[in-house]
Amino acid sequence: MSLHEVAADWLIRVREAPGDAALARSLTQWLDEHDAHRRAYASVQRSWQLLAEVPAASAELRAHDREDATPALIVAFPRRLWRPLGICAALAAGLMAFLAYPALVLLMEADYRTGTGARQTLALEDGSRIELGAESAVAVDVTGATRIVRLLAGEAFFDVRSDPSRPFIVDAGGVDVTVLGTRFNVRLTSTDAGVELADGAVGLTYPGHGTAQTRLVPGQSALVDLRTGTLVTGEIAVDDIAVWREGRLFVQDATIAAVVEQLQRYHRAWITVPDSALAQQRVTGLYDLTDPDRALRALVEPHGGRMREISPYMRVLSRF
Repeated sequence: MSLHEVAADWLIRVREAPGDAALARSLTQWLDEHDAHRRAYASVQRSWQLLAEVPAASAELRAHDREDATPALIVAFPRRLWRPLGICAALAAGLMAFLAYPALVLLMEADYRTGTGARQTLALEDGSRIELGAESAVAVDVTGATRIVRLLAGEAFFDVRSDPSRPFIVDAGGVDVTVLGTRFNVRLTSTDAGVELADGAVGLTYPGHGTAQTRLVPGQSALVDLRTGTLVTGEIAVDDIAVWREGRLFVQDATIAAVVEQLQRYHRAWITVPDSALAQQRVTGLYDLTDPDRALRALVEPHGGRMREISPYMRVLSRF
């Protein structure tokens, strides 16, 4: 389930039980967990207003809606319509976020960025090279005593020129990868940051764990959950690292939702998975990035799913 669909579900639940103080407290706690939760909830509320629904059900919830002070038109809908409306709100909110949110921020912060399905190779001043994947962005500063690259979105493969006096740090959502000279892949999504090491050695630091480094050796991977700060390490064949550079996507024990987020960077249409059970199915496989629709079918059909082309601008994956 996407973050906007989770936010829509919260909104539906508080509509169904407007006097439930415990539910309101739980929502408040969820909103406080991450700024992304607040943004998603506010986006769904605005979409709900377009459907003439009530954006908040209690004073506690309205406190999180101060940025949108426009009074809502109150129209009562039969309960059986609330969830379909919630799905519509989630779809509308997700579409607005997809079209508008990342582009403006990246435009201001990024030194280099790529478009849908595009790749770019960067030669840095220090002799290092970066290969940017689709819909990826970096901010680069390699002129100081510490060479720093911030991965702002997407995925990149790094070939770092060794310089023991000047460490090279890649910051991906607060997860720092520190190296002297090595080759590795870094991926940043809405929920996690992943690192895969091809050769050399790297040290990872991540939020909530101070300055202690987790060391990786070639053929190892690490995945940090940006919401919980948990780290999971694993093994990966070196030949499978960053095969996106060859037009393929390799995933290992990933959810369909996570794979869709990666495929979205290669597809010009908006992709949604309203079936939460399907979205959480786990897969391992190799997918063709040169034909994203084919990749989507290969992703869901083994689990009884179908890809529906709603329009040139939308794909829906579901089992119904």
